[in-house]
Amino acid sequence: MSLYGTIWRLLPGPWPVKAVLAALLLAAAVYALFTWAFPVMEPYMPGSDVTIEEHP
Repeated sequence: MSLYGTIWRLLPGPWPVKAVLAALLLAAAVYALFTWAFPVMEPYMPGSDVTIEEHP
């Protein structure tokens, strides 16, 4: 049993409604990652303090 199959079975309605709800869940997950998770993790990621200097 896969995680996606379990989520698909738990969503209510016929498959078109499930498809729309699954797309909304995916959009909410991406929004949450870019809004909260990634900004919190950014200082701990390698290469986050890149400096570009202009050479004369």
